[in-house]
Amino acid sequence: MQYKTLGNTGLLVSSLCFGTMTFSGGSGIWKLIGTVDQAGADDLVKASIEAGINFFDTADVYSDGESEKTLGQSLKNLNIARKDMVIATKVFGRVGPGRNDVGASRGHIMDGVEASLRRLQTDHIDLYQIHASDSITPVEETLRALDTLVQQGKVRYIGASNWQAWKLSKALGISEFKNLARFDTLQAYYSIAGRDLEREIVPLLEAEKTGLLVWSPLAGGLLSGKFSRENQKPEGTRRSEFDFPIVDKERTWKILDAIAPIAKAHGCSAARISLAWLLSKPVVTSIIIGAKRLDQLQDNIAAVEVKLTADEIKQLDEVSALSPEYPGWMLPFQNANRLDPAVARPTSSEAK
Repeated sequence: MQYKTLGNTGLLVSSLCFGTMTFSGGSGIWKLIGTVDQAGADDLVKASIEAGINFFDTADVYSDGESEKTLGQSLKNLNIARKDMVIATKVFGRVGPGRNDVGASRGHIMDGVEASLRRLQTDHIDLYQIHASDSITPVEETLRALDTLVQQGKVRYIGASNWQAWKLSKALGISEFKNLARFDTLQAYYSIAGRDLEREIVPLLEAEKTGLLVWSPLAGGLLSGKFSRENQKPEGTRRSEFDFPIVDKERTWKILDAIAPIAKAHGCSAARISLAWLLSKPVVTSIIIGAKRLDQLQDNIAAVEVKLTADEIKQLDEVSALSPEYPGWMLPFQNANRLDPAVARPTSSEAK
C-alpha cells in the first residue's frame, strides 16, 4: 500500500480508502446500494486493514445513518486502535423531516456532528466534509461552524465534496483572510470515463495543495469489466438499476476497448487498470473503493501493484481525452511565446 499526506497536512492516508456506502441497506436508493450486514462489514474492514488501508469514508445519509453505525461497530468488534484509523464522514444531506434537517448551516452542522459521533462511537472525526454545495448558506457561516468544531477537538480536518471550483477557491480565500480552518480536501467524481474536473478543479487543487479524494472511480461499475458495447445492462449490477454517475457511453466503450489489451498484458481486470490509471495522477490523494464481497475488494486493492508503462498511460490519456473547451483551447496559442524554452526567465538574484 502507498500513503500520501491528506492535502497540505502531515496526516498520512492510504492511497486507497474504503468507502462504506454498501453497508447496511435501507429504503430507496440505499436498498440497491447498501446490502452488507454487520458480519460482512467486519470481514471487509478486516481485509482492508490487513492490506494496509487506514482510511475509511462514510456519510450521515448512507443507509439513513446505519452505515456510520456499522463502521463504528466494526472497529469495535475488530478491536482496532482508534489512533490507527482515519475516519471521514460527511454532513449536508437530509436526515429528518424538519426544515433545517439538511444543508450546511451552522445549526445543521452542529447537530450533524453530534449524531455522527454517536453512531461512529468515537470522540472525534478525522475528516469532516460538507457533502454538497449549499445554495443558501453563506460560505463564511459554514467555515466558522467547521472552525468551531476543529477548535473543540471534535473534528481534526475539514473537506468539501462536489463543490464548484469558484466556490472552493472562495472558501480557501475566506479561510486565509479570516484565519479559519481551511478545506484540506475535495471529494469529487473522477474516472477515466469522467475527466471533467481536469478543466478547472484539478489546476485549483494543485495550486492550493488541496487533496483530491475520488468517488466512483469505476464510474458506478461501468469500468468494472461487466459492461461493454454489446452488454450494456448486465443483470445483477447496480448501474443497470441506477444509471449514475452520468457519462458519455459511446466514449466509454472506446475507452474499454483500449483498456482490454492493456488488462490482458498485465493479466488483470479492466477495473484494476482503471484504478491504476487514477493512481498515476499526482493530484489524486486517495481513491475511495466500495465493495459488497471480499473478491471485489481484493481485486480493487490489487490495483496498487499494477505499474502502467508511460506508453500505456499515453494510450489511455489519448482515448479518454476531454474535448477542447474555451478558454482551454485558447491558452496554448496565447502562451506559446511565454512557454518557449528559449525565452530566459530571470534568476532570483536578477529579479532583485
